[in-house]
Amino acid sequence: MFTGLVEGTGTLVRLDRRGEDARMVVRSDFSMEGMELGESVAVDGACLTVTSFQGRVFTADVSAETLERTTLGEKVPGAVLNLERALKVGDRLGGHWVTGHVDTVGTLARRARRGGSWRLEFRFPPRWSPYVVEKGSIAVNGVSLTVNGCGEGELDVNIVPHTSRMTTLESMQTGERVNLEMDLMGKYVEKMLRGWRKKDSEQPAEEASIDVGFLQKHGFLD
Repeated sequence: MFTGLVEGTGTLVRLDRRGEDARMVVRSDFSMEGMELGESVAVDGACLTVTSFQGRVFTADVSAETLERTTLGEKVPGAVLNLERALKVGDRLGGHWVTGHVDTVGTLARRARRGGSWRLEFRFPPRWSPYVVEKGSIAVNGVSLTVNGCGEGELDVNIVPHTSRMTTLESMQTGERVNLEMDLMGKYVEKMLRGWRKKDSEQPAEEASIDVGFLQKHGFLD
């Protein structure tokens, strides 16, 4: 489990393809003191398991599923990556709950200065739109961000100077692909409501509606 508060960046040393899988070697730009074999590190938002390390350099295996669902397979040596080590019990939770299980890949559609910050607009597959809400949270390449606004297959966020310094987001160019992880809570709520819709309607779950009557019947409203 992570928070989306990226600790710093690292550089891809090597990406070795091994059939459908791959092995990634990364050099961290910050101290990895206390690292242990088998621990989890979020690399551009994707949770990977450390298989070996020496100093600031660590190796992780990347499964076919991760290569398919993220941008990691597109990276070349020299690429700069956002890194975050797993959350410790008792640590402050300054971002939001981030699992490192990337949902989909989006594309940077537009970037513009807004005061001392950057405003970034992303496009993504519309099927993920129900999990993105205004002023909710989203992880973009592992960075916990607040959604300023959203629509069908689109959202925009604001990158403050500190986030710009600590992550790769400021240097992103229009058309660049990013890893997106939607808010975990929203996905669980949607799945539970889908089950109730099945019981309450002869229609398929995707056709049944959630309205005021539905919410009152199930105790969500007085």
